[in-house]
Amino acid sequence: MNEDFLKIIGVIVVIGFILYLASKSINLQKRVVEGLTNPSTTTTSTGANGQAGSAAAYAASIQAQVTQMNDTLLITQYRSDYENIIINMSDYFNLLILQGFVNLNTSSSNASTNIDAINNINTLYSAIQTLNSTMKFIDSV
Repeated sequence: MNEDFLKIIGVIVVIGFILYLASKSINLQKRVVEGLTNPSTTTTSTGANGQAGSAAAYAASIQAQVTQMNDTLLITQYRSDYENIIINMSDYFNLLILQGFVNLNTSSSNASTNIDAINNINTLYSAIQTLNSTMKFIDSV
């Protein structure tokens, strides 16, 4: 009797564990399926009517952020300071580019070192172009 009782308890524990795993699997499956079928309402670019349905609200939120940034930066009041910053940064980047060219090791057989330096130079050149674009923006405000 004692041995049969232990077998019954063991079978009940195993069945309970299997039922527990099955219920966890069903809950996980339900969350995955719901996430795939119902679009999230917390995203900023997608609403109940798709992307076009919430475009006006999205544009309004962007405009609010632009207004807040304009109020923070006060470009018209600090224009000359911002222009000085951009000019100084451009000079700084140009000097870094020159320094990168001067420091290229042309006698090295390891090309990856020079390629890394050239990539850094190209990144700096791209930053200078960004500064020029920013200067044009400041001038247009």
